[in-house]
Amino acid sequence: MNRTGHLLSRIDAAPALAELSRREVNYRPDEVRPGPWVFDTWTSSLPGERPGAPEPGGSWESACALVEAYEFCDPAVLRAVYAPAAPLLGRDMLLEARFYGLRFYLGVRVTEVIDEKPGDAARRMWGFAYETLDGHLERGRISYEVIKDDDTGQVSFRLQAYSQRAPTLGLITTLGWQLFGRRTQRRFYRRSGERLAAATAARRGRPDVVPARRGAGGLVLAPSDAGHSAAERFAIRWRHPS
Repeated sequence: MNRTGHLLSRIDAAPALAELSRREVNYRPDEVRPGPWVFDTWTSSLPGERPGAPEPGGSWESACALVEAYEFCDPAVLRAVYAPAAPLLGRDMLLEARFYGLRFYLGVRVTEVIDEKPGDAARRMWGFAYETLDGHLERGRISYEVIKDDDTGQVSFRLQAYSQRAPTLGLITTLGWQLFGRRTQRRFYRRSGERLAAATAARRGRPDVVPARRGAGGLVLAPSDAGHSAAERFAIRWRHPS
């Protein structure tokens, strides 16, 4: 554990996370429409179960616990710090977006918890959605949903998002977004599904055991397998680049 509280490279995470409470979501829902905004849906298969209600300690419960802990993200692309004592709904998260030697520190807030039980479609779904805060590279919303079909036992992970580049970016970050933004988004979606499938398979039978890496003040770094290297000292960092 890093004893200085610098869970995200060399950023002191506690004050940076606390500061997010003063920031607002950086777009209005009535602005969102096809064309200026990009809409994405990405679905990945997870280990299945028997038909019917979720099995105790099975794929569904394990995947839900891992999603709530934000353990599915690829640390080479994205990392997050959050306070575990805060309720999921309303949770602020400080993200570290990583691109080669660049580090961007961005705020998001959980604005919806999704909890749907089977109806006529015999499908159950659990997850959450967060939205971007002032200063983020993007504007938009992404939801992470674990879905089980009770008729077939199939379990899946679905990401749904809408986004656009923040209009307040500077020239350099705008150029970087145009060259690499969509590629990085798609990589994040693909790797999230792959990692959640592997972690779910490894943790079936013990869904309450979710890894946690903590720093000063009890803050959680997700994913827990994120590591630091000597090269971190040379990374270029932007906090709230908009």
